[in-house]
Amino acid sequence: MSAETRAVIAPRPGGPEALEIVSRPRPVPGEGELLVRVAAAGINRPDVMQRQGNYPPPPGASDVFGLELSGTVVEAGPGVARFKAGDRLMALVHSGAYAEWAVVQEASALPVPDGMSMIEAGAVPETYFTVWSNVFERAGLKPGETLLVHGGTSGIGTTATLLAKAFGSKVIVTAGSAEKCTASLAIGADAAINYREQDFVAAVKDLTDGKGPDVILDMVGGDYIARNLQAVAVDGRIAQIAFQQGSKAEVDFMPLMMKRVTLTGSTLRARPLAMKAKLAATLEEKVLPLLAAGRARPLIDSTFPFEKVADAHARMDRGEHVGKIVLVMDETA
Repeated sequence: MSAETRAVIAPRPGGPEALEIVSRPRPVPGEGELLVRVAAAGINRPDVMQRQGNYPPPPGASDVFGLELSGTVVEAGPGVARFKAGDRLMALVHSGAYAEWAVVQEASALPVPDGMSMIEAGAVPETYFTVWSNVFERAGLKPGETLLVHGGTSGIGTTATLLAKAFGSKVIVTAGSAEKCTASLAIGADAAINYREQDFVAAVKDLTDGKGPDVILDMVGGDYIARNLQAVAVDGRIAQIAFQQGSKAEVDFMPLMMKRVTLTGSTLRARPLAMKAKLAATLEEKVLPLLAAGRARPLIDSTFPFEKVADAHARMDRGEHVGKIVLVMDETA
């Protein structure tokens, strides 16, 4: 076993070309940690923000990119109770997934179901943890309710669609082209709104007989903040998970009061391990059986070999993807 690992960092902010593959000492598992031979790692929007210099790793975290991975356990650190050498797992990490070797905390890891590829598994943790936490826990989406998802063809958007449909909700998405609307419908969305051609507020009202969606999942921000308040149903909930168009807006908050709206938001990366462990346990109970049955598995847009990490980021930058972009370290994954 090599004492070194190749890993991806960005010594300075910039475009995809800022990413570099460097050699680092192979990490050593500590208390409650596992050393994993990485098979695949999902590419996520926070990775792009980090590359641009807008989303630094939390204090104490490595500068190696990557928030989610799949791989095989090679060594267990002290206090590990569940996983052992040879086990396949997928894990949420606060950094370090874009590497040949990584250390993961056992508490935020899940077993890979039989029959599920390591590429699929590498695309699960970040988006499934995020969607479950925000849509189902914080916003309380229930069977029979309507969810509006902005950015329906993103990794988050496709995951939200798959999970909401699996649990009996109606899903409406927004997307930026006719092709992406068609792709969203193929995934299972009940309706898709081309936001470049339609006012999504009016369109979603029409689709819900004037009621509006019960829950809105938004990563856009900007003027969507005010428009979401106009669109959402009475007693509706809005979950804000990113601000791709900025976190500042001029907002009339009267609808918040008059419609008894709950506006919530969260980030995942810097939250305590205990919270992530609780979320992992819930996903194992509620979602892993779906994945094991071949349902609600992540939609894979494309895969890139480790050496082509800049190309993977370039594809995300172009916004052409439908589903998850995955970096593959082990070609047998």
